[in-house]
Amino acid sequence: MGEVVAVCISEKKGTAKQNIGECRFIENYGLEKDAHAGNWHRQVSLLSHEEVEKFRARGANVADGAFGENLLVKGFDFKTYPVGTVFKCNDVVLEITQIGKKCHSECEIFHMVGDCIMPREGVFAKVIHGGVIKVGDELELVTE
Repeated sequence: MGEVVAVCISEKKGTAKQNIGECRFIENYGLEKDAHAGNWHRQVSLLSHEEVEKFRARGANVADGAFGENLLVKGFDFKTYPVGTVFKCNDVVLEITQIGKKCHSECEIFHMVGDCIMPREGVFAKVIHGGVIKVGDELELVTE
């Protein structure tokens, strides 16, 4: 089991995501009002809270959502799960579709602190079944 630490969106691409505490996840689309939602394979981005904490321990002052993650979760090392892994939180069902990504032109975080963990640590998923996720909810592994 994992615990949702932050639920983040950005209303415009190219801006940092903000922790809004709770959001509706729309089947085959992503998070309501998130600029990166749409009918594609990277509807939701997930990042391990522990990895962000390691980054902060190196002196980086980064807010939740700074790496572009929609869900910041304690208790899972997402990059260790293969594409096709299914997670569930409340009614929301997410399926991992991609592990890591190329950092486009070295993002804002990279320029601030000389590194960005999303390309190595982040994963992407599509919304198989919609619902609401809020901070404090439990995320569970369904299948690997």
